[in-house]
This record gives sequence, structure tokens and C-alpha cells, in this order.
Amino acid sequence: MPQEKSHVYLRKRAFVFFIDNIIINTGTAGSEQTASLDEERRAQKGFPISELLMVDSVSLIRKKIGSSLLAIQDETLNSVVTLAAIEHGKGNIEASRAHIDGAKRIVGIRGGLDQVKQVSPLTARMIAWVSLLVTGSPQYAIQDDLGIGDGVGPTLQWLLASSFLEIQDPVVDALLLNREIGDILTRLRGIFHQPNALSLIGTELHDLTCFVVHKLLLIPPLQNSPQSECLRCAIALYMLIIHGTTYYTHTELANSIIQRLKSQLQPLAGKTGSVFFGSLQIWVLSVTIISATDPTDIQWLIYAAKIAANAMGLQCWDDVVVHLQSILWLETERAEVFRQQWEAILT
Repeated sequence: MPQEKSHVYLRKRAFVFFIDNIIINTGTAGSEQTASLDEERRAQKGFPISELLMVDSVSLIRKKIGSSLLAIQDETLNSVVTLAAIEHGKGNIEASRAHIDGAKRIVGIRGGLDQVKQVSPLTARMIAWVSLLVTGSPQYAIQDDLGIGDGVGPTLQWLLASSFLEIQDPVVDALLLNREIGDILTRLRGIFHQPNALSLIGTELHDLTCFVVHKLLLIPPLQNSPQSECLRCAIALYMLIIHGTTYYTHTELANSIIQRLKSQLQPLAGKTGSVFFGSLQIWVLSVTIISATDPTDIQWLIYAAKIAANAMGLQCWDDVVVHLQSILWLETERAEVFRQQWEAILT
């Protein structure tokens, strides 16, 4: 076995042993650690900090596993999730997954994610989010829209936005959406299109993003409704855009969502019967272009955007932004990226 693979295998087996011992015997640091990992990854300078964090995290876990009480503390969970991010950043996917699985087992011992949140909202927040980013799919269930059950919970804004479901939304109605997607879009339009929407900052925006992205990705693909499937994927991408990077990069998650979305763009372009289908196409293409990192994807998407813009007679950013605002729009600093991209497309 090559030396590097041998090291990965040994780390993975050692971690499984740690977690098994926890089973038998029965905040803030974590976020700072994973944030520094993302900085390393974007700088592409290797992982000098990661090596130190790995030593610290493994050392902490070794000290904790002798006690069933200490082994399931928040600090242990933070270290386990940090190890998952480190291994994922190095390309050691199996080892990363072993850490995520171990964290899930610890969460289970503690009675579920909601029980962890009662003790440490920061730890629960990091576990759910990093697990999603490094695996590319939700690792925890969600609570229902009333906040009942175990899993990632809705925010106060989401709960209050239920009032918008009682009002007929002409845009949502015209798009003939799957009911669940329509409800999600209606709530978010209600939240983002309010005058005080920009007050959504920090943990509030993160928690809303975490819940909405989990909710969207837990919905099975909607192949019989291209507009619903495009929105399922594109709303997740849009939430990631306005959220920005927290704890760890979301690039790989975004790219995997884009691959699901691409196959539905052509069927969406063929939808007729309402002006809002054109607006939706422009919105979906805009969000996908901003999210994409693969040059081939970007080139293909820009070509599709030029065709759509020409068909709709769009000549400048002011023409475009009207369509974006008609679907879903939050006026943040990220709006400038959309403007720059469209000015390049239209020139």
C-alpha cells in the first residue's frame, strides 16, 4: 500500500476506534478552525495550519475517549467535524466521511441535533453545515415548518413567513410550481422583499440558509416540472451566494447542484404561457453563472444567457434586474457581482 494511502487508512481506522470507544463507554474554537481551513484552501498554499489542527484535534479526542461524559462534549464534536474538514480539504474523502459518520453517532448518543442545539447552538450549527458541505448532501433531517421534530430547524423569519402563504402570489401561481417549491419561494419572497430584509445578518442569515438548503436538497428531483426542479436547485445556489463562505468552502456543493440543474435548463427555456417563465429563465441562468467555477460550465451558461437575453430584448443591466427582482432578490453587496456579469454578457 502506498505510504500516503496507508496514512489515510490508519487515520480512518484510528478514528473509527475512537468513536467505537465512545459508544462502548456509554464552540467557538470549531468555527475558527474550519474558517482557517477555508483560507488555506482558497490560497492553495497547502495545509500548514491543518497539520497543527489535526494534531490538536486528535490529541483532544484521545484525552476524551476514556470518559463517556467527556467523549460526547461539544469540544469533542467540534474537533471531530474539524478533522472531517481537514481530510476533505486534502482530498481524503473516505477519512472525511468516517469523521462525519462518527459525529452523527455522537449526536445520536446525545439525543439528536436539537438536543445538541439546546446546549450549544454554535456546535449544532457547525455540525449540520460542515457535514453538508463536505459530503455534498444533507446528513441530518429537518424539523417541519412549525419547528417540530429533530434536525435542522426553521428560523423565526421562516415561521413568521407562513402568513405569506395565505396571500395569493401571482408570480408563484403563474409558474405552476410543485406545491412544496411554491411554498418555499413564497416564504423567501416574503422575507427578502420586505423593507427590513437587509437586517438579516450573521447567524440569522446562516440559520435560514442552512434550513432552506437542507429542505431543498431533501426534496426528490422533480423531473416532471422543469421550472420546479430549476427553482429547487437555483434557490439553493442563491442562498449560498448571499450567505457567502462560513466555516468551509461551499464550491463543491454548488458545482454538484449545477450539474443537476443543467439538464433542466433547456426544458425550462421551452416553457410558455406566462411572461414570468422568461423572468425565471433569466434568474436561474444568472444564479447559476455566478455560482459556477468550471470554465466549460461558465462558457455554456453564458451562451445560453445571451440567447435568452436576445430573445427577450434585454440590452442593459436595468433591463435584467427587473426580471431578477420579479423572482427572488435581496439587495446585498453580492448584487454587484450580478451586475458586472450581465454587463459583460450584454457587451
